Amino acid sequence: MNKNIVSALLLTSVAAFTACNKQMPHKYPDTKKEIVEDEYFGTKVQDPYRWLEDDKSSETADWVAEENEVTQAFLAKIPFKKGIQDRLTELWNYEKITAPRKHGNWLYFYKNDGLQNQYVLYRKKPNSDVEEVFLDPNTFSEDGTTSLSTIKFTYDGKLAAYATSTGGSDWRDIYVLDTETKEIVEAPVRNAKFTNIAWNKNKGFYYSKYDQPKEGSQLSGMTQHHKLMYHQLGTSQNDDKLVFGGKETPRRYVGAYVTDDEKYLVITAAVNTTGNELYIQDLSKKNAPIITLVDNFDNNHSIIYSDNKQFWIETNYNAPNGKVVVAKVNAAQRAHWTDLIPETENVLSVSTSGKKIFAKYMKDAISKVYQYDLEGKKEKEVKLPGVGTASGFYGEDEDKTLFYTFTSYTMPSTTFEYNIETGESKEYIRPNVKFNPNDYTSEQVFYKSKDGTKVPMIITYKKGLKKDGQNPTILYGYGGFSVSLQPRFSVANVVWLENGGVYAVPNLRGGGEYGEKWHLAGTKMNKQNVFDDFIAAAEYLKKEGYTSTEKLALRGGSNGGLLVGATMTQRPDLAAVAFPAVGVLDMLRYNKFTAGAGWAYDYGTAEDSKEMFEYLKGYSPYHNVKQGVNYPSTLITTADHDDRVVPAHSFKFAAELQAKDSGKNPVLIRIATNAGHGAGKPTSMIIEEYADIFGFAWYNMDVTPSLDHKVDSKTM
Repeated sequence: MNKNIVSALLLTSVAAFTACNKQMPHKYPDTKKEIVEDEYFGTKVQDPYRWLEDDKSSETADWVAEENEVTQAFLAKIPFKKGIQDRLTELWNYEKITAPRKHGNWLYFYKNDGLQNQYVLYRKKPNSDVEEVFLDPNTFSEDGTTSLSTIKFTYDGKLAAYATSTGGSDWRDIYVLDTETKEIVEAPVRNAKFTNIAWNKNKGFYYSKYDQPKEGSQLSGMTQHHKLMYHQLGTSQNDDKLVFGGKETPRRYVGAYVTDDEKYLVITAAVNTTGNELYIQDLSKKNAPIITLVDNFDNNHSIIYSDNKQFWIETNYNAPNGKVVVAKVNAAQRAHWTDLIPETENVLSVSTSGKKIFAKYMKDAISKVYQYDLEGKKEKEVKLPGVGTASGFYGEDEDKTLFYTFTSYTMPSTTFEYNIETGESKEYIRPNVKFNPNDYTSEQVFYKSKDGTKVPMIITYKKGLKKDGQNPTILYGYGGFSVSLQPRFSVANVVWLENGGVYAVPNLRGGGEYGEKWHLAGTKMNKQNVFDDFIAAAEYLKKEGYTSTEKLALRGGSNGGLLVGATMTQRPDLAAVAFPAVGVLDMLRYNKFTAGAGWAYDYGTAEDSKEMFEYLKGYSPYHNVKQGVNYPSTLITTADHDDRVVPAHSFKFAAELQAKDSGKNPVLIRIATNAGHGAGKPTSMIIEEYADIFGFAWYNMDVTPSLDHKVDSKTM
């Protein structure tokens, strides 16, 4: 690729705009154009806002401040925004408790008393109601923006290693606690990234990291060679040993875990977000070699259980929907695998507890769970409390009971205790939300996409809804990386639903709801299928009377931000409002930042071939904004510490939309500070963001919410 910087500098400004026929007294910031040309297979492509990729420059910082000033001035005009925030705060203020996990002699669980910025890790002894705080992330920083990202206990529960994230960044620091005294026992391990923590008994732990980027900042510089490191307790991080990866065996992603019997280190290595190599190392033998079980990246594999004789392995090798196989520990290469739980028409994920295998299936994005013994005999179906999503079913060999959670779009996440022998479930924790699920309904429909493919969608709304096309509707989608959108309760969505709103979630191609075939149908040269599925969902909602163009908002984040960006540039007439969040919006350069090159399995890159370049350019949101088009009222959201999808994607897209704006609808960008891609975001920030999103949607749909809803919590 040849690069040629054109010296001419152009300054553009855009006239004041109006929204909902209400004059906006602000102009967009003057955004400099510095024409840069890249050449791909003989085609020159201009990138006028390349300078916004420099997140360290004062010029970029000034632009961010100016954009936020304009955005906040507009949002402040919304007369009912404070009412939305107050109602969100009221609803959010309930005690939230996760399912417990046993470590050593304690049950550990997370709890939030209502409006705490971060969940607090508590513990209690089994069969006791006496709780104590074990670790409180709210003490990590004054503003609540430093979060607990993961914690891993030794098998005996005497030590715990936990990782923190500052400002939502993917970079992590790892601390080690003595669980009896709750004291940190040594200096932290710094700059881990995309890491698990795997204990080698109580001697040390494995973690993953990259070297600091040589070009660009830590938040945007490209990261290439992942390293699996081993940290021996009591030693300096400088003495940590490279176990796998780095320049010796270059892989973009390397992870590790130790089998529950503490005998084997399992290493997974990948160059993309799909497909991994699989390795093992016998930790009971000094200087044991790393043995290859799978030597390619064609499929996904993980060891879910082991004993002294064999491994139980979850894989989609020759089984796009997943299966479980077994192999002897001394001959565990793929050629020796034997099917134990065969593939079915539904997508499989598995976990173990009490020497049982729990097979969790998705049937049209809805959970079904079955209990198997270790010989592959189906023992029983777990009777779930409704139609929704079940998760959990983890535990140790000696466990007689386990915990799982169940949720749906109308059922807050509830924890159940399950008796492994009898198969009976009993309610363990039900949250006291000021919301009556009996007032609402979720229905699953199937609609046809452009090419005739049948796509499922779950539509949630308040009972008694009139299908007159006047209902404000959020259409939320993702469609990528084999991610499955299963039903989950959101307290934020209650505010939308109780004001007559509709919330619709289609299971687009590119996701994992129907296995790897469904995923591949929305990747690379098939990516347009995802956008077509989303567009068809919108047309279905309008045709069936749920909503209309004037009352429809499109929403999605990350890959879903790409979905919204591509949809609104291809079909600007489809909806009234668009919310592309932390989106991948420059499809020609996404692979130049952080770990973006690893997304090539889904997207392909502009350097792959002329055909791939032309395909990417054909839908890249940043490259398909047209002059004078009346795009939907748009609120782009991103964050200054997003080092997953760098904010430059959103910056450049916003600048291009504003420069070519028709002047009829607002095009704004909301840039959060001390926040990242989404994980670990404080409660206060989340509530503020939802107030802005719902307020912006209703305001631009010319809808005034009532916000005076009262619900008898006894009816929950």
